[in-house]
Amino acid sequence: MSKPAATPLMRQHAAIKAKHPDAVLLFRVGDFYETFGGDAVTASRVLGITLTSRNNGGSREELAGFPYHQLDNYLHKLVRAGLRVAVCDQLEDPKQAKTIVQRGVTQVATPGLSFSEQLVDRRDNHWLAALCAGPSGYGAAFLDVTTGEFLVAEEPADAMAKLIDSHAPRELLFPKGRADGFIEAQAGRTFGYALDDWAFTTEFARERLLGQFGTNSLKGFGIEDLQLAQRAAGAVLHYLGETRHDRLAHISRLSWLRPGHHVGLDRFTIRNLELVATTSDGGRSLLQSLDRCTTPMGSRLLKRWILFPLLDRAAIHARLDRVQALLEAPGLKEGLGAELAAV
Repeated sequence: MSKPAATPLMRQHAAIKAKHPDAVLLFRVGDFYETFGGDAVTASRVLGITLTSRNNGGSREELAGFPYHQLDNYLHKLVRAGLRVAVCDQLEDPKQAKTIVQRGVTQVATPGLSFSEQLVDRRDNHWLAALCAGPSGYGAAFLDVTTGEFLVAEEPADAMAKLIDSHAPRELLFPKGRADGFIEAQAGRTFGYALDDWAFTTEFARERLLGQFGTNSLKGFGIEDLQLAQRAAGAVLHYLGETRHDRLAHISRLSWLRPGHHVGLDRFTIRNLELVATTSDGGRSLLQSLDRCTTPMGSRLLKRWILFPLLDRAAIHARLDRVQALLEAPGLKEGLGAELAAV
């Protein structure tokens, strides 16, 4: 006896799921987002929602769902658990549909890419990173998609490890087909995600970067000769497109984390000195003690100053001169504080 055919709805679900096999698919059906099969088991466990089953063409399949208006609440819980989540919405009015309602993925939320207020601390950077290897060392890119800050670096393993420790990315992208012990170790300490090797090629990266910034070269950014850094940055931009993050006009420049400009701090130093987080209940980190910033931008900058102590004497004196100028002009300081408070 032949197996009964799946319903049109489940055939549609299967086709969309096949394009996002590594993500939990939230499938909009009427006033609910539904999950099926393995996704339903995962959603039920992480979200604490009821797991049921339904008849699908003669076989039983797990099912779990929640009302559509609770998407933000449940989406952040799934992402916080380290899961990739594809949100599939109805792309037409069901009343106007002649057959099955057209559906499509409208966003893919990942640990490194989320705008949810419940996931993003506005006083902290939310870094997505990419890392690749070459004969001369490693290239990395760090992007905070919520602010548009885009940084690249090209360093040997020891220095690169300190940069990654200082930025503490929420998600790390790396090439799928090339085994590298250093990259595997870094990916294992956060939410790592492998991309196809071609996403890290030089030609592809330059095309994405030049297209993003509307330039004919990368000389203006000082990274024309940093091919490994370019490859990592290109992979980050590719990943944004793959995850449906297409509002990228605010990513208008990138900066080179130049070697020798800062003291490199590893994660043990950052933790043991309690620079940005405390190791004891009720304790206060250096950042918590110093942060009296009026705006989230100020808090992010202060944290960066703490984690990247300057080495260049001229840069140190320039920073001190600016602080001294504000100390000697209390009226100016109060006026700036009032203006910043309105941001």
